[in-house]
Amino acid sequence: MNLNKPALYPGLVLYRCVLWLALPVVMVRLWFRGKRDPLYKPRWRERFGFYSCKITCGGVWFHTVSAGESIAAAPMIREIARGEGETSNERPILVTTMTPTGSEQVKALLGDRVDHCYAPYDFTFAVRRFLAHAKPQALVLMETEIWPNLILEAKAQGIPVVLLNARLSPRSARGYRRFSWLGKRVLSAFDTISCQTQEHAQRFAELGVSTKRLQVLGNVKFDLDLPKDLSARVTQLQARISESQTRSWIAASTHAGEEEWVLRVHQQMLQTVPNLMLWLAPRHPNRVSELTPLLDRFAGQMPGGWCLYSDLLDETQLATAKTSVVVVDQMGVMMPLYELAEVAFVGGSLVAHGGHNPIEPASLRTPVLTGPYYFNFAQVYTDLMQAGASQIVDQDSLEEVLSGLLEQSEQRLAMGNAGSQVVAANQGAKHRSISLIKSVLSAAIRA
Repeated sequence: MNLNKPALYPGLVLYRCVLWLALPVVMVRLWFRGKRDPLYKPRWRERFGFYSCKITCGGVWFHTVSAGESIAAAPMIREIARGEGETSNERPILVTTMTPTGSEQVKALLGDRVDHCYAPYDFTFAVRRFLAHAKPQALVLMETEIWPNLILEAKAQGIPVVLLNARLSPRSARGYRRFSWLGKRVLSAFDTISCQTQEHAQRFAELGVSTKRLQVLGNVKFDLDLPKDLSARVTQLQARISESQTRSWIAASTHAGEEEWVLRVHQQMLQTVPNLMLWLAPRHPNRVSELTPLLDRFAGQMPGGWCLYSDLLDETQLATAKTSVVVVDQMGVMMPLYELAEVAFVGGSLVAHGGHNPIEPASLRTPVLTGPYYFNFAQVYTDLMQAGASQIVDQDSLEEVLSGLLEQSEQRLAMGNAGSQVVAANQGAKHRSISLIKSVLSAAIRA
């Protein structure tokens, strides 16, 4: 492998100096995070470039960050891993994440088809150790993962670098303009930036990225792989739910500060819809212990209290008696819940986190509610709202809007059908992205 190092320039030198000064803070923060969430403790050395896991050299490296990106990239990765049609040999693939939830999704969706580890933090020594260990053939970054040392070090070693499913909000674009002394050369290092929409591509162009390196291929998250056993999993859930509970709604991907509002709304809804159940799915299932006091406080005011999803499905126990709230403590189980729910509130949006992916419930014809902070999926929500498939709520209006939808089956049906049509109309990015990656790999081989 080419052992060249990227050319230094003042912005990069300053960035590296700041990183070195921040190293003690990063170490302490990682330690505290491990205390709060034990899933961050194992394999912490991988974040600094020390790997004991087996990695096949010369593979295609996909960096998918967390759960959402891992789910979106999985269908493409499976296709790329199959290699070219003229050979039966599978192409080696390495998938890295930054979070334990992303790691769990990689294992669940891709299993032994790929190698997996945590990506290194953006320290020069960590990135170089990683590249020496993995020797990737190409690097594919998902959405917004723009790390200067990682990108510039890979490019200096002759590794093609692609940003796939890229999005750039006006807020982020303003940030890049402020730090153009660093970011301009980093953005110019990409071989290709494949954007979700023309608006995102225009923002990259305004930051100095050559239009020859920009493409608009759509959003791969619209290209869902619905579980083949979806109907069976829905039936399994229905068999475990009390016969007196015939209706449900879901609060998905919630964050701290949202669950209390959701539980308060559900408590009020039970006064008019006593057979209503809430599927409460925190974005990070390991937060269940953190939520327990809150859940216990509301349980005393709700018939049936609450239970864990894992206990609900435990076949060694009798079918669960009536319960008001089921807390989802597992990953990869959302699709059957979206299918069962009459309305889906997608979290991270009542608080300024930026919102989460509404495409899954929309694809299953479930009306979608979001809080006002949905900038991470601004274009998706814009399309859904224009079609009448989604509504914005805040802490004061959530109960009123939810109540109205539960009362009006025709409106729910219309919103659900509109959402499904939006998803169908936006599909195709997966195949276009696969073609792009294959062309990059072919060019790398010829070179």
